[in-house]
Amino acid sequence: MLVKINEVLDDAKEKQTKEESVNMWLGQLQNLACDVDYLFDELQTEAFQRKLLLGDDAMDKFDSMAMSKVKDVNARFQDIASQIDLLGLKESSVEKSRNARQRVPTTPSQISDAQRGGGGDPGPANFSRSLIKKAKDLAFLHQQVQIFTKSELAQATGNYDTRLFLGEGGFASVYKGVLPDCTPVAVKKPKAVGKIPMNQVFQHELRVVSQINHKNVVKILGVCLETKVPLLVYEFVPNGTLFEHIHDKSSQVLRNWRTCLRIAAEIASALDYLHSLASPPIIHGDVKSTNILLDDNYKAKLADFGSSMLISSDNQTAMTTKKIGTFFNLDPEYVITGKLTEKSDLYSFGVVLAELLTGLKPVSGMALASNEGISMVQYFLYSIENNSLRQILNFQVADESEMEEIETVAELASKCLSLSGRRRPTMKQVSEELDRLKISHEN
Repeated sequence: MLVKINEVLDDAKEKQTKEESVNMWLGQLQNLACDVDYLFDELQTEAFQRKLLLGDDAMDKFDSMAMSKVKDVNARFQDIASQIDLLGLKESSVEKSRNARQRVPTTPSQISDAQRGGGGDPGPANFSRSLIKKAKDLAFLHQQVQIFTKSELAQATGNYDTRLFLGEGGFASVYKGVLPDCTPVAVKKPKAVGKIPMNQVFQHELRVVSQINHKNVVKILGVCLETKVPLLVYEFVPNGTLFEHIHDKSSQVLRNWRTCLRIAAEIASALDYLHSLASPPIIHGDVKSTNILLDDNYKAKLADFGSSMLISSDNQTAMTTKKIGTFFNLDPEYVITGKLTEKSDLYSFGVVLAELLTGLKPVSGMALASNEGISMVQYFLYSIENNSLRQILNFQVADESEMEEIETVAELASKCLSLSGRRRPTMKQVSEELDRLKISHEN
């Protein structure tokens, strides 16, 4: 429904009429768009919390309350939309409004049909209803994700002892904890960040990770809903980040090509899953070596979905007003346009591949023989173009066949690092190529 509202708004703005009635209508429609967006989030969150805390019995009463709210918004929408005919706007705007009103389900039978997949584009009622249904259908959370109390997590982390501090990002600090059954966990605790609504940030992350099930993605184990902002409990991944092993010269983990190739293939597999198999598709939004963890067998696990975006299968773009991610790993096209796409993850993955191959930090500045200063990515691409890649590798090359594999991966990374998203491959293509190389190397 928000798409329909925005389409009508665009048409109205193009008209640029000064009539007072038009200005009043536009203001009402903009306020309604904000109200609807807030309502959807509120309904989903409340349904989710009731499901976890109270079980299925509490959902019937909640459904009645939720549908009452939906009907109020639905009535407002139809009232405002009915005014379009009186404003003399474009025929397309009028037609869009009529179509939108026709698709809004208002009776129990229409709502039921919408839930079964009929009814065309979603209006406020069936869209909100689908969110509630989605929350109710998260049965695996009720069965497999543990609900922790605030005191249980405080005890597990030694009241968030600084000695158990694992790291932090822009929105949260992470502490190691040990449950009574001796299971190690990582507890993600929010930080106060200006006026950012942390409750929404953590609810969004929970909404994303609850849909992911992949061996190379860190699993969520539990949640605490007693605090103002939910505490998230993840599996503990013991062997640090990929960043640490790349740049710690005492680490021997990445000193051979076989391990580097395997880890690159595992990361690509996780991203391909997010883009192609997750429902809805997910853009990670902050792919970098510090967000890739290594487990007890040094297998890669992608972490930190605080910047991730859920996207519809027919629209692979998410618009953001505030830049997310880490600057030196960010897609230049996204920085310019504000459009976050799957190809944005491709660029960031290309930076990780370059970092893995060279052992150089993305923030590093390099100098050419001409004393020209360039970035790590530019230095990596320059080395490929000038056939000097071997000189900047972070590990010993066993033989020429291994070097051929490395050059193939470097060329793949250079395609990911294209300034134009359309010239980058898909994550599926990258994953399939890395898997092929890995299998070939193992054989």
